[in-house]
Amino acid sequence: MQIISTANELASYLNTVKNNGNIGFVPTMGALHEGHLNLIRTSKQNDDTTICSVFVNKIQFTNEDDFIKYPRNIEQDIKLLEQVGCDCVFIPTQEVVFPIDYKYEIFNLGKIEHILEGLYRPGHFQGVCNVVNRFIELIQPNKLYLGIKDLQQCKVIEKMIHLKKYEPAVELIFCATSRNEKGLALSSRNKRLSNDAKNKALILIEMLKSAKEQILSKSSNLDTIKQFCITTILTNGFESVDYFEFADQHFELVNDSSTNQNPVYILTAATIEGVRLIDNIIIGYETNS
Repeated sequence: MQIISTANELASYLNTVKNNGNIGFVPTMGALHEGHLNLIRTSKQNDDTTICSVFVNKIQFTNEDDFIKYPRNIEQDIKLLEQVGCDCVFIPTQEVVFPIDYKYEIFNLGKIEHILEGLYRPGHFQGVCNVVNRFIELIQPNKLYLGIKDLQQCKVIEKMIHLKKYEPAVELIFCATSRNEKGLALSSRNKRLSNDAKNKALILIEMLKSAKEQILSKSSNLDTIKQFCITTILTNGFESVDYFEFADQHFELVNDSSTNQNPVYILTAATIEGVRLIDNIIIGYETNS
């Protein structure tokens, strides 16, 4: 596996592989887990060259403390990437990704930038779009792989790619959320949780499944479902719930007064032991459409 840290090294490497076929790219912030590795494996199955980036992108953190506490273990990350056969890992510094004269773009993302994660993390999605855009410029991948645990982020990046007119040169591939044997969505932030908190955190997927069942059976209205799920999460060890919401296929929020809109996505964010977790579930709709 090639380990690269500069733009010049990356350009040289790309020159050696660009004629071999498709390049698949998996962007990460490190602290790799099985979810990341599954993205690598998927790329390995579909592409001739697989590149993974490891870069903790400061500009997408709205909380300085969260940036400082974000888990980092580059030696372990490299070992895991080697084990799954990743062809190249790109580990740039801040200055490589965003040179001193780099002009950050402002993307017209519309409503999706200001709801759910965008409401609680203002500026977050502009940071995400700038870094992914920069990696696309540097790597010029044919396929970009993302996990739908960060579903809103997937949709935002999809919009950025459309705004930049990258398609069809860059194909965006959404991959299913990876979970542990009990059902907890895998996340780098899980490393900061005690075993007790990890067990309590299972209430998130349990409530998402419950909400989905109630919607499909039409046994309760959305407001009743929402309040029940929030209350249950809070009584099972969580300190706070930022949201438990429903969105349609266009990622517009849906409530009981919405007209001609059916919930397709159920999304939640909640904090336990000071760690903010997100999760979601999909109701009868293809996630890569």
